[in-house]
Amino acid sequence: MNAGIKASSDAILQQVVSGERVPGVVAMATDRNGTIYEGAAGKRTLGQDAGMTADSVFAIFSTTKAITGTAVLQLFEEGRLDLDAPAKTYAPEIGKLQVLDGFDAAGRPRLRAPKRDITTRMLLLHTAGLGYDIFNEHYLRLAQEHGQPSVTTASKASLMTPLLFDPGEAWEYGSNIDWAGQVVEGVTGRRLGEVMQERIFTPLGMADTAFTMTPSMRSRLARIHQREADGSLTPLNDFELPQEPEVHMGGHGLYSTVGDYCRFIRMWLNDGAGEGGRVLRRETVLHAEKNGLGDLKVKGLPGVIPALSNDAEFFPGQPKSWALTFMVNDIEAPTGRPAGALAWAGLANLFYWIDRQNGIGGFWATQILPFADAASVGGYIDFETAVYQGLGLKKAA
Repeated sequence: MNAGIKASSDAILQQVVSGERVPGVVAMATDRNGTIYEGAAGKRTLGQDAGMTADSVFAIFSTTKAITGTAVLQLFEEGRLDLDAPAKTYAPEIGKLQVLDGFDAAGRPRLRAPKRDITTRMLLLHTAGLGYDIFNEHYLRLAQEHGQPSVTTASKASLMTPLLFDPGEAWEYGSNIDWAGQVVEGVTGRRLGEVMQERIFTPLGMADTAFTMTPSMRSRLARIHQREADGSLTPLNDFELPQEPEVHMGGHGLYSTVGDYCRFIRMWLNDGAGEGGRVLRRETVLHAEKNGLGDLKVKGLPGVIPALSNDAEFFPGQPKSWALTFMVNDIEAPTGRPAGALAWAGLANLFYWIDRQNGIGGFWATQILPFADAASVGGYIDFETAVYQGLGLKKAA
């Protein structure tokens, strides 16, 4: 490990777990060849003896999305999936979704047919019209007043939400990648987890990544904690994503380790080549990393359900775009991350970046709700900055 990165990053991890600001954290950085830093600090679960370790298992939430996107891209490059054909060709149920045009005087949703079909490309770009109740007041109203199930139920019913606008006309973060997973299942005739296992996890050596945890994974599980109003942390020992899910939720359903995810990051750094075989062609990676939004921009996420998310935006004031299926920072970020790099996050305060220009990336994993927790976000930003400084790619402030 790089000595400078190790010293500064170890200090950052110890600082964020001191005084239980964060219960426990694992952070890793990688270049194209292998791990350049790994560290763990704190506890897997507050009130229990097990310390956080590099092989601890996390609910990785929306960092699942890029893996589902990779499965989609594999089918695209094989000619089995047309990204610009109607997605209902592969997942017929998506053709039933209508556009929500507000609510009538009695509080009933007003629905109409969409002006055009949703395509799989729109799903990967989050322009299909789908949202999340966590970040959208209309969806929250549907949940509270009309019984719309949460996507965390991993049910087919949770996917049957109305669209917030006509497909292709805006960017809205939502259940798009869950539907992309249904497209994968429609093309392959297999469950999403099986496709991922054969075509992504096995070639990359990701032995601890799955929708349903193995006994070994469960023995290393870090529990999610709730940040209370007074700043304290309460372990949610009974909270777990469904382990026999009706739907393999391509937008958030995986459990994994930071080491496994860094194998996935390395594949993207290496133009689609994994340690056990090629996962994507180089030309597919080059296509996927580009901004696909045109003149649209990624917007901040309002914390509509405060227990689940604060207001959230990466690098406020800086323009961000979206690729297939990552956020792209359009200008250099304060951490040293160059323009055009790829990144995203998971609800329980997990964060990663993929800098293909410099051949480095990293992953920061905690298990805290709500999203955009100040202590975890601050630690992650400090960690990423320390990696760039340690590699001589950013001058010390």
